Amino acid sequence: MRFERHMMSASNKKPTLLPLRKGRGILCECSGASACPDGAPNGTCSTQPGGYCFVSVEEVLDDNGLVVLDRTAGCLPPDESGFMQCKSSQVPHQHPKVIECCSRDLCNRRLHPALPEPPPEVTEAPRAAGGGASPGALAAAALGVALLAALAALWLLLRRRGPKRPPSPPAPPPDASSGSGSGLPLLVQRTVAKQIQMLESIGKGRYGEVWLATWRGEKVAVKVFFTTEEASWFRETEIYQTVLMRHENILGFIAADIKGTGSWTQMLLITDYHEHGSLHDYLQTVVLDTNGMLTMAYSIVSGLAHLHMDIFGTKGKPAIAHRDIKSKNILVKRNGQCAIADFGLAVRYVAERDEVDIAPNTRVGTRRYMAPEVLDERLDVTNFEAFKMADVYSLGLVLWELGRRCATEDGRAEPYALPYAGRVPPDPSFEDMHAVVVRARERPAAPARWARSPPLAGLARLAAECWHHNPPVRLTALRVKKSLARLRADSAVKLV
Repeated sequence: MRFERHMMSASNKKPTLLPLRKGRGILCECSGASACPDGAPNGTCSTQPGGYCFVSVEEVLDDNGLVVLDRTAGCLPPDESGFMQCKSSQVPHQHPKVIECCSRDLCNRRLHPALPEPPPEVTEAPRAAGGGASPGALAAAALGVALLAALAALWLLLRRRGPKRPPSPPAPPPDASSGSGSGLPLLVQRTVAKQIQMLESIGKGRYGEVWLATWRGEKVAVKVFFTTEEASWFRETEIYQTVLMRHENILGFIAADIKGTGSWTQMLLITDYHEHGSLHDYLQTVVLDTNGMLTMAYSIVSGLAHLHMDIFGTKGKPAIAHRDIKSKNILVKRNGQCAIADFGLAVRYVAERDEVDIAPNTRVGTRRYMAPEVLDERLDVTNFEAFKMADVYSLGLVLWELGRRCATEDGRAEPYALPYAGRVPPDPSFEDMHAVVVRARERPAAPARWARSPPLAGLARLAAECWHHNPPVRLTALRVKKSLARLRADSAVKLV
């Protein structure tokens, strides 16, 4: 179907009608590594029929930390993904960036988009044309001063009568990291995407693909989302930028950006890289000792307890439920601990309004790890505690996976297996899981050898209390954390 698009020119703020071209593509100037394809002849590129040329200008930080203007030119395809480059970036609170588009051969050589001028700083009040203030202005000024004095007196009176409060901590400077670990300064995030060097693909999923990359000589992980998973990218970016989100058992966030490459668009999420990969992959080849198993279990529960915690204060943290806890969404760190990842389905609790903030996302969780109330469609989406209890159910299944790969004194350990393996198909449907979990009320069985090992017997009891059929009976993540801390302490004493 033929249609027309309106685009906003950054220079005059008036819509420019760009009719779609038929027949052949157009020739455009291209510059910048991200917009100019390899082997482009004479600094040019060709669009598909109906495509456009573009030029964008944005502020970035160079290697010395100075703000510079970066100009990029190239080609845009006629489909919807190409036009994402002709609208503002969807990264929250992004810094200034402008773009202009046109539809004739090499027309972007004549485009010179300019960033908007910052508003002038007013240092003194404007004066009347004759050099002196009018009587009306003087009267208004006097009235304003009197009003301010009255308000100040009232405020002092209320302050003396009211309870004394400790002073609030100073707010962080603009565009600066809050110190809470919500990522790099937002201006730097835009620069990071341009400095990333992709090395190799290390994983694929339903949301997109994960790449090993380097940034300033350090290894990082880059999650590249499919264009159909825009809601997951945006939600995960929001969650990672939550104040006080930083925790040693939550995957470290570095930056998020939308990056155009001329013919398609990438939605990037850049995080810490952990070479051991997911817990799911790690357990298939590694047998754990008791200390290693308890360390992993405690770190996973610590990360989940931090997510579930509501921290009050001027810069407080809302309670967050993950909604997709599973061994594939948990990464193994070099020190033997774990970090929870993938927050594309997460929900937040807004205490001020007593509301659950659920993102408009068509994705659902992983059926194998779904709680019975989710499979039975009985979960109350207006009750945030219900989401936390569903997370705890999934946590119980992960603890069971860990226990199977923990060797006892005789060196025995079961082969790695997913929860409910042998009871449901490799890719179970809702009906498959509902029949086993809800109607039959089955749970993964603890091997007989666990009863002869106090740490494994304790882990089995915790897992059973986590996956109880009745959500209010399940333990909280904080309760599980305290119980695991006791198990670790008892195990350490016996080793000594």
